[in-house]
Amino acid sequence: MSNRMVCREASHAGSWYTASGSQLNAQLEGWLSQAQPTAGPARAIIAPHAGYTYCGACAAHAYKQVDPSITRRVFILGPSHHVPLSRCALSPAEVYRTPLYDLRIDQKVYADLWKTGMFERMSLQTDEDEHSIEMHLPYTAKAMESHKDEFSIVPVLVGALSESKEQEYGKLLSKYLADPSNLFIISSDFCHWGQRFRYTYFDESQGEIYRSIEHLDKMGMGIIEQLDPISFSNYLKKYHNTICGRHPIGVLLNVNSSVSHSTTPVLVLLELFQFFILF
Repeated sequence: MSNRMVCREASHAGSWYTASGSQLNAQLEGWLSQAQPTAGPARAIIAPHAGYTYCGACAAHAYKQVDPSITRRVFILGPSHHVPLSRCALSPAEVYRTPLYDLRIDQKVYADLWKTGMFERMSLQTDEDEHSIEMHLPYTAKAMESHKDEFSIVPVLVGALSESKEQEYGKLLSKYLADPSNLFIISSDFCHWGQRFRYTYFDESQGEIYRSIEHLDKMGMGIIEQLDPISFSNYLKKYHNTICGRHPIGVLLNVNSSVSHSTTPVLVLLELFQFFILF
């Protein structure tokens, strides 16, 4: 029997972002240097998963809020783009490779999640085909580099969940958000507009089409800021906005609603497509 470690390769390196570790490090440092930290570290962030040419600078505003000195476990929840899932899935890998350094999956947490019977096992091919989680790995590695031997990751591929399933997963994961050493990263772009996406909503009162899209997305962001999963669900039902990470976001909002806080949680909107949560 082979004891060889199962590794997920950085399959989108060289296309969605550079495969050169030195170049990638310089890019990330440059983007992060332009972002400003807030008064306190983030407990969860929502950031995009497009190619770094399009969203690298934008994502830096979210990752600037990560405090590596207190973070020991990073949950990464990303939507499934290529395979149909009605539940959530876990990776068969033990290590995720990045051009910077390898990231270790927390096998203890994975074992606990497996025991619930609520998770499927994705194939390694499915894992490597999917970009929603991978696009956060280099930024995670960079944000955590000063403590790179002291943390692990928990990647979760999120399927097309019903509202009740989002509630169930939220309740299940709430104990992890309650632990201040855990960070949640939610992978999501916002509106996908056009015939290609079968979505052409246009509010003419906003003027140009791009203004209508911006207004629609900011409306959704404002609702997410309320940390109310029901309001977010109602927004999606009304406008059908093509937010690809709507289910991971729904899980996060339900995680938050299941956690008992000693202080009021605050969700701060940084700028288009960037959020972070402080407790």
